[in-house]
Amino acid sequence: MALNKLVGSAAEAVADIPDGTSVAVGGFGLAGIPWFLIEALLHQGATDLTIVSNNCGVDGAGLGLLLQEHRISRVVASYVGENKEFARQYLAGELTVELTPQGTLAERLRAGGSGIGAFFTPTGVGTMVAEGGLPWRYRPDGGVALASPAKEVRTFGQTQMVLEEAIVTDYALVRAAVADKAGNCRFHAAARNFNPPAAMSGRITAVEAERVVEVGELDPDDVHLPGIFVQRVLALTPEQAARKDIEKRTTRRRR
Repeated sequence: MALNKLVGSAAEAVADIPDGTSVAVGGFGLAGIPWFLIEALLHQGATDLTIVSNNCGVDGAGLGLLLQEHRISRVVASYVGENKEFARQYLAGELTVELTPQGTLAERLRAGGSGIGAFFTPTGVGTMVAEGGLPWRYRPDGGVALASPAKEVRTFGQTQMVLEEAIVTDYALVRAAVADKAGNCRFHAAARNFNPPAAMSGRITAVEAERVVEVGELDPDDVHLPGIFVQRVLALTPEQAARKDIEKRTTRRRR
């Protein structure tokens, strides 16, 4: 395993991502997303992308930037969230959307990185998740152009469970609080959400790190993602590392 996976820029980290590829992206809403790798991918120009992420950013930020430029053709996510353009494209028949229960999505990504082809879960049994018929893509007239297929359901003990296939993507983009030059990563608090499983699912994974240290500086017990899952490490500047926007800021007057 290479002990120095540093790349010189975000542009270099995403330079070889082609049109029509699949990309897993870490984060939850805007928390823990790889801001600079996403923006580099926007400027790089790849299109017809399949994005696998908890959601698809918000209007004007994160993956929402790729959406508004119509660079994404398919999304595998757990919810639409507060992205109005995401909802508009989906309902207008411009975007294929595979909605997946949140925990199931995380496990599909983790399973893909672990070499597990599929797994059974009780989540979704008795619903359209298992029985099929979820609208994946609409027609412009509002009819359903593509619906989800039915999935295998089996009983284990006395519990029915549905078969869910693992997800392996061509690339993955994630953000870490600390990474060493070999790609071992530590995530901070809520940013340790979809970043580890997204990183595991990618055949080629790029990490933007708020701080990069030498190999050996991270205690083994402090590693949340082993470097074997990471091929590229981008060291952020202090100014870049401080960028942590949120969807909404709600305040109240102090008494």
